Amino acid sequence: MTIAEDRLAQIGHRFAELEARMASGTLDGEAFVQASRDYAELEPVAKAAAEVRAIRAEIAELAALTADPEMRALADEELAELRKKLPEAEHRLAIAMLPRDSADARPAMLEIRAGTGGDEAALFAADLFRMYERYAAGQGWKVETISMNASDIGGFKEVVAHVSGTGVFAKLKFESGVHRVQRVPVTESGGRIHTSAATVAVLPEPTEVDVQIEDKDLKIDIYRASGAGGQHVNTTDSAVRLTHLPTGLVVIQQDERSQHKNRAKAMQVLRTRIYDLKRAEAHGAEAEARKAMVGSGDRSERIRTYNFPQGRVTDHRIGLTLHKLPEVLEGQGLAELIDALIAEDEAKRLAAMGG
Repeated sequence: MTIAEDRLAQIGHRFAELEARMASGTLDGEAFVQASRDYAELEPVAKAAAEVRAIRAEIAELAALTADPEMRALADEELAELRKKLPEAEHRLAIAMLPRDSADARPAMLEIRAGTGGDEAALFAADLFRMYERYAAGQGWKVETISMNASDIGGFKEVVAHVSGTGVFAKLKFESGVHRVQRVPVTESGGRIHTSAATVAVLPEPTEVDVQIEDKDLKIDIYRASGAGGQHVNTTDSAVRLTHLPTGLVVIQQDERSQHKNRAKAMQVLRTRIYDLKRAEAHGAEAEARKAMVGSGDRSERIRTYNFPQGRVTDHRIGLTLHKLPEVLEGQGLAELIDALIAEDEAKRLAAMGG
């Protein structure tokens, strides 16, 4: 995709303007926050545009030098090198200029639920949660567990966590869907391979401005929490069930001893789920545009298989198989899968734009 010189100049001019405003010291409060956001968004585009302009200028200078017989051989050699570099730089710029999902920079709610497969599915859900925790640690993110429903043998029937840091949703959004595992369960004496599954949902976290919940739209029930296996049996009514009447969404929170903390966490989860519904409705209206993206965002779609006997992980959306299952579950191998998904998504969206 060749981008016109005047468009590159525009980008450079806008970025220089923003830099000057940020350095002026005249911005305060909301104006400074907005300028910082615009600056962070434009910086990769401006850097890529500056690189393209510099290569193009160098090519023009060297092309002029080829008229000089003494300089020609040297200029031709450098020109060949730069003409190879230019399409790569233009491709990087085209990717930097792709429209961004407004939620990409946001924290996210990670929800993992055991699917078919009983105890084995719950153990696999716990493996997935640990994988995301390790990946998050490698990214310098913070993971805070909101609620968990543990199984008797150390798995999770359901776990919900809040993940915060830089670019959380941008990197985790392609993880939503059905994850399938094939392995011999610990509980299986015959050594047969079982297939079970867990569902992952990654929801971007809204701000209070995005989703305002009115008291009249909420039904709040307070009751006594049931302790796990007799542990920490609550003697107070601290569990909270919120029902959002307009959407019918229900959130139950009972992990904390304090009713106040449970209510705050339940509101956080409810707000995120309402925002996800609003985004799904908006995306429904742009269904054609979304077809270019990797995966449909449909959480019933089987996206990945983890095969333990063969030590491999296959992502079905991009047909990528990595023979490094332990590294994927340790987090660092997951980074390779996520990077491949992002690259494929960018390539598809570039192609859809005729780039």
